[in-house]
Amino acid sequence: MYSFFSFDKYSSAKMITLRKEQEKDLESIAMVNDMAFGRKAESKLIDALRNTTEFIPELSVVAVVDGKVIGHILFYPISIIAGKKKHTSLALAPMSVLPAFHKKSIGKLLVIYGLQVAKDIGRKSVIVLGHPSYYPKFGFEPASKWNIKSPFPAPDEAFLAIELEKGSLEKVSGTVIYPKAFDDL
Repeated sequence: MYSFFSFDKYSSAKMITLRKEQEKDLESIAMVNDMAFGRKAESKLIDALRNTTEFIPELSVVAVVDGKVIGHILFYPISIIAGKKKHTSLALAPMSVLPAFHKKSIGKLLVIYGLQVAKDIGRKSVIVLGHPSYYPKFGFEPASKWNIKSPFPAPDEAFLAIELEKGSLEKVSGTVIYPKAFDDL
């Protein structure tokens, strides 16, 4: 868990806590995702992934202010397949922040904290399909650098990867295989 103060020039300081999701957060996580994306597909995805044996509770992280969940990020195991070779990585998906908290660095904090938790528990890399101007500031690079391909059409500059351990993707190549639950997105 990580707590800090955030200062907004229009309001007083707010204590923001980043921590692993708890049972009491599930309804709030769904609401945050529904509001952030304007649809229910992401919250349904999170529920489906949460109910699998591969789900890693430490990698479902919430941002909390005044006891209220205002943001959420999920990292979930995926595979990169090339012929008979299989490499395990993580997908960063989805990440959401309540619209009222946009442009306040909540997403940035979730990404930084989530990547650190993933590294701390021994994960070596992360893949994301995301905004090409957003994720590179965290160290993400086009996955094509490692000859890692998306399973669906995606712009090279938006299909990104990061090594949490230097060199962990050096001998990895192939196509990312997402769990079936991602098909509904």
